[in-house]
Amino acid sequence: MRELVVLGSASQVPTRHRNHNGYLLRWDDEVILFDPGEGTQRQMLFAGLAVTPIRRVCITHFHGDHSLGLPGILQRISLDKVTHPVAVHYPAAGQEFYDRLRHATSYWDNADIVASPVEGASHAVETSAGRLTALPLWHSLPTYGYRLDEPNARRLVPELLAARGIAGPAVGTLQREGRLGDVTLDEVSVERPGQSFAFVMDTGLCDNVFRLAEGVDLLVIESTFLTEDAEMAAMVGHLTAAQAGAVARESGVRKLLLTHFSQRYTDPLRFLEEARAEFDGEIVIAEDLMRVTVPARRPATVEG
Repeated sequence: MRELVVLGSASQVPTRHRNHNGYLLRWDDEVILFDPGEGTQRQMLFAGLAVTPIRRVCITHFHGDHSLGLPGILQRISLDKVTHPVAVHYPAAGQEFYDRLRHATSYWDNADIVASPVEGASHAVETSAGRLTALPLWHSLPTYGYRLDEPNARRLVPELLAARGIAGPAVGTLQREGRLGDVTLDEVSVERPGQSFAFVMDTGLCDNVFRLAEGVDLLVIESTFLTEDAEMAAMVGHLTAAQAGAVARESGVRKLLLTHFSQRYTDPLRFLEEARAEFDGEIVIAEDLMRVTVPARRPATVEG
């Protein structure tokens, strides 16, 4: 299963209908929690989600609406005695804030929480789902966006196998070794494109926004402001819905999820209208507790 569960879609100020940030990505066995703001643990309860499957937490920056839920999540992981390590990725420049949140109150700490700070112009780690890359963004304090890339693979073509008389255990041998006699794996398979996901919060327009978004299947991106407040957005390091739509268009995004809405706007359809003027692909306006599927895999391609 590959889907994103929206736990909160507000920005600095929550509303009656929008909690502070929180996004849980389920990517097969790799479950990643992004930017747990205040109230995330309770939102997970409403969404029917447990902390047990979480393998890593990604913090973009240490503003409260993106990180004040971290203490509760880590304490719940400890309470539930999660047996596997849980990595927490966060800007290295915010180490002081991480240390405060990691032990914000007294509790019985019996989980393996692995501090994994990110720093530099590009930071990448390998996960069971593929490469997780963090790139710096432009905001009022150190901020990183994240991108997950599944590697390309090969899909066997039954007709090509049959034409070469390959069946049964020989198929497994071919997959493991890449060759069976004179037949190579490439001759009886097609390339299966990997899927990709990007998470971009709290930033003004910069090159890394486009680098993170390039060609992804699902882009989750802040659209705090509307164009009427573009000057304010630029001043405080945020995007408008129109800018988010333009990023999706220029980057070849397949599915666009807009979120992190300012409480000053009461009609979410205005965000859709502004983004739609720039991007004619699939657009989703985030609502708390909604589930957003990653688009179906692109078709496998035959080489040369």
